[in-house]
Amino acid sequence: MPAALAEHVEHDVAASAQVAAGTPLGVKAGAWHVVLARTEDGVVHALNDRCPHAASRLSTGRMRKGQLMCPLHGARFGVTSGHCVGAAYAPVRTFPVREDRGRVLVSVPTRPPELAEVPLF
Repeated sequence: MPAALAEHVEHDVAASAQVAAGTPLGVKAGAWHVVLARTEDGVVHALNDRCPHAASRLSTGRMRKGQLMCPLHGARFGVTSGHCVGAAYAPVRTFPVREDRGRVLVSVPTRPPELAEVPLF
């Protein structure tokens, strides 16, 4: 296992075909709630499925132009970086993700998420 991933574990979370471009998909990777987002160029990204402002699931929001939108207040987060676009909210945590043999694999920390990293609804 590479040193950079020593404190992470990789989980098989979905079939590649389940992750449609422009449609967020909520999955579990161990104890972590993760949102998968495929951009128009076909690349899958993985982020913590929690808005840092409202604690809602980003997977229940919309995706447009490479940004996930919080369903509660419209905050937008870039799927490649997790950074908030156009507002002063904290960024969303991103996770290493890859596709292999038609499956999506996400690496998350081995430690369980803290309360501030878990969606409340």
